[in-house]
Amino acid sequence: MEQTTGGPGRRIGRRSLIIGGAAAAGIGTAGVLARDELASLWWRVPGVEKSRVEGAVDYRGARWVAASSANWRRADRPDDYSIDMVIIHVTQGSFDSAVQVFQDPGHGAASHYIVRDDGHVTQMIRELDVAFHAGNRAYNERSVGIEHAGFVDRPQDFTDAMYAASARLTAGICRRYEIPVDREHIIGHVEVPGTDHTDPGPHWDWERYMRLVRRASTAPTSTPTPTPS
Repeated sequence: MEQTTGGPGRRIGRRSLIIGGAAAAGIGTAGVLARDELASLWWRVPGVEKSRVEGAVDYRGARWVAASSANWRRADRPDDYSIDMVIIHVTQGSFDSAVQVFQDPGHGAASHYIVRDDGHVTQMIRELDVAFHAGNRAYNERSVGIEHAGFVDRPQDFTDAMYAASARLTAGICRRYEIPVDREHIIGHVEVPGTDHTDPGPHWDWERYMRLVRRASTAPTSTPTPTPS
């Protein structure tokens, strides 16, 4: 669940600078707004967020299934928060159970995407928005979270199709936000400061995964073929 402490990855968006500058001019040079106030000031002005289409996905091969609005926070990334990280998770359960809990308002957490063992990708939260997936507020604000259906102690759950589909998904996210394809910016949930999670676990093949992400990053972009839902 999202924590309340601030941290790295936060920046003032273009809209914040414009609106914040005008507000500061109105109150005189002695009235200096705090960084957090500037970063969120645009949110109180109607009509400034990006247009949205219901059911739209950020990854063209994905199927949209909405998570409960209690498990994420509406935002306008990367204008209000820069995105510089992808965080890899394992559900510790089946694909269907992960979808179910992310739709449960009492769960308090959800990731942007879930990848199934056959390579099917479901998107449950827009990349624009802050998903409560990392257990660290600053990391939530700066990252996109990808769940993988399965268990950390079952290497057979991490199939060829899952690795390939997830790598294409991560490569696309890195292209969109100019994220370096390296292990400083593509990390496991276990690497998030303050987390008590161990996923993706010792059986997740990072060397193989990063090789696939790099390969997908340099391949010509094309529309992925969705797997049956």
